Amino acid sequence: MMSGEVILDLSRLLSRVRHHTPSGVDRVEMAYARGLLDAFGERLQFAIAHPFGLYGRLQRAKALRFLDMMERRWTDENGDVAQRSLLAVLPSLLGSLPTQPRPGSGGVYVQASPHHLTNAALVARILSRERAKFLCMVHDLIPIEYPEYARPNGAAQHRKRIETVAAYADAIIVNSAATERSLRPWLDQTGRHIDIRVALLGTHAIPGPGVPVPPSDTPYFLCVGTIEPRKNHLLLLNLWRQMAETLPRASIPRLVIVGRRGWENEQVVDMLERCVALRGHVEEVNGCSDRQMHELLLGARALLLPSFAEGYGMPVAEALSSNIPVLCSDLPALREAGGAAPDYLDPLDGPAWRKHIVDYCEKGALYAAQRERITAWRAPSWGDHIGIVCAAIADLQR
Repeated sequence: MMSGEVILDLSRLLSRVRHHTPSGVDRVEMAYARGLLDAFGERLQFAIAHPFGLYGRLQRAKALRFLDMMERRWTDENGDVAQRSLLAVLPSLLGSLPTQPRPGSGGVYVQASPHHLTNAALVARILSRERAKFLCMVHDLIPIEYPEYARPNGAAQHRKRIETVAAYADAIIVNSAATERSLRPWLDQTGRHIDIRVALLGTHAIPGPGVPVPPSDTPYFLCVGTIEPRKNHLLLLNLWRQMAETLPRASIPRLVIVGRRGWENEQVVDMLERCVALRGHVEEVNGCSDRQMHELLLGARALLLPSFAEGYGMPVAEALSSNIPVLCSDLPALREAGGAAPDYLDPLDGPAWRKHIVDYCEKGALYAAQRERITAWRAPSWGDHIGIVCAAIADLQR
C-alpha cells in the first residue's frame, strides 16, 4: 500500500517560459505532470527551483494554470525565433513564486528533466528538506560519449549531472535500453543499488483533427530537430545541392527543416543562407506550433533523421504514429523507437540516402515496402510509460 506524497519538479518548464516552442525534454516534463495528476490526484504536489533562486512548492491552482498556458502556446502559437523578453514573462515568473514546504516523510521526489542536476548541493538540500526518496529520469549521455557534438564545456556539465544522479537517485527511469547501457557503468562504480527501469517515451497527441499541408506538384521531406552537429543536417543539404545540380527541376523534392538554430553549426547556416542551388528547394521553419508541425508531418513523403547519436527517437515514433514513413540513422535508440518499420541507413552513406529519397519521391518499391511495414508498428504510449513510473514510485514507498 502506497503512502506519502509524490512531488513533481517543474523547474524545467518554468525555465523555458521565454521560449515559444518546446524541446523534447519539455514535452516529457509536461507528460509527467499530466500523467501523474491522473494517477495520483490530490497526492501529487508540485515543486520548483525558481529562476529567482528560491526553492519550494508551487500551489496546485498556480501549477495547473501554468501548465495549461504552456500547452496552449505549444499547440497553436507560431512564435518568433527570438525569446520573449523578461518583461513579457515577468507575470508568469512572479505568479510561480514557490512557498516553503512543510517537512514531509515517506514521499518520492520525481524529476523528469536534467534541470539543476549540475548543482549536487542543491539536490541534496531539496531531498533533505522534503525527506523524500529521489526518482529521476535520464534522457541520454550524449554530451559525455560524443563531446564533439556538445556545446563547449557540455561534457563537463553533463558529467556533473550524471554524478549527481549516481550519488542521490534511489531509482532511475531511462527512455531506452541504449541509455541504460550507457548509464550502467556510472551506477556500478558507486557501489549503491539503484533501481533502473526502461520506459519508452509516448507520442504526443495534437488536439483536434490534423489537416495535411495542401498537396502540391512537388513532394517534400521533413527534418525535425535543433540544428546542431549531431543531427547531421549537412548530409541532407549536400544531397539536396547535388540533386539541384543533377536532376531536372521538376524532379527535385523539397526539404523542410523544422527546428531552431543551435550551436557549432556554421557550415549548415552558411549553406542555408548562401547556397544559391538550395533556393526554392529547402525551407527552414522556426517557431513552429504543434498544430502546424502536425500538419507539415501529415503532408510529408517521409521524415528524415540522419543523426549521429540519439538517446531516443521521439520524432520517429511521432511520424510512424501518424502513418508517415521514416528514413533514419541505424542507431540502437532509433531502432527501439521505430522497430521494424523505418528504413535504417548509415549516417555517412550519402548515396544510400539519395537512393531512398528518390525512391520515396517517386513512391517506388522501397516506399511501398515501408508503408506496408507501418501497419504492423505499434506506438509506445504515455500511459505505459507513466505506469512504469508509478510502479517505481510504489516500490520506493514500500
